[in-house]
Amino acid sequence: MSTLIGGKRVLVTAGGSGIGRAIVDRFIAAGAHVHTCDVQKDFLKEVVSTNERVTASLADVGVPGEVETLVADAVDAMGGVDVLINNAGIGGPTAALEDISYADWDRTIGVNLNGMFYCIKNVAPHMKAQESGCIVNISTASAKVALPQRSPYVASKVGVLGLTHTVAREYGPFGIRCNAILPGLIDNERGRGIVARQAVERGISVDEREAEFLEFISLKCWIDPAEVGDLAVFLASDAGRHITAQEIGMDGNVEWEI
Repeated sequence: MSTLIGGKRVLVTAGGSGIGRAIVDRFIAAGAHVHTCDVQKDFLKEVVSTNERVTASLADVGVPGEVETLVADAVDAMGGVDVLINNAGIGGPTAALEDISYADWDRTIGVNLNGMFYCIKNVAPHMKAQESGCIVNISTASAKVALPQRSPYVASKVGVLGLTHTVAREYGPFGIRCNAILPGLIDNERGRGIVARQAVERGISVDEREAEFLEFISLKCWIDPAEVGDLAVFLASDAGRHITAQEIGMDGNVEWEI
């Protein structure tokens, strides 16, 4: 069965760069119409310039009112929403739990988990009315193994998995599916930057830190952001029509993180 989804109306959060941009690009390549958002105007200007089937809104998904406007903009631009890709997220602080500020904890949960709730809350009525829809939530491989010094990030992304299962059960009778993708070590500027920064912090070479990461990945691989986009397209296509409530790793099997 074809994974092309020409004509579907897709809302992608944080689609201006990184994994989000790759997701936008893969949906456009599959023939979809895409409305996206970001917090940086320059990113939005660039992504909109790439194709006439891309529209965008400046929005912070951690702010409920901005999400309400975002969804209204998407419906106005595309006539509805068939697919929601909840991609927006932040890394949050790196520190011992007792040293994390209340504000940093709240902001990380607010964007990574609450933001997905806000988006689903506002998109769900449109999907229920048409009795169909696909929601894909981007979590992380770290949700499987935990990660010291990153408690707000991991807690938020584990919360995403609980939200995914609950939405799948609650909205399945309306023909709405919900799955989570768990990316691993992403081969882009941000991913490479994390490895380089941690190498400096640990007083080792970048190659040594990369080897430490890859030691505990079964396939010893980095992940191209486009692979995450292709998986999202598959889940939204007719080929994925009976897939729901799943946590799907796009990570080469991350066994552990140090």
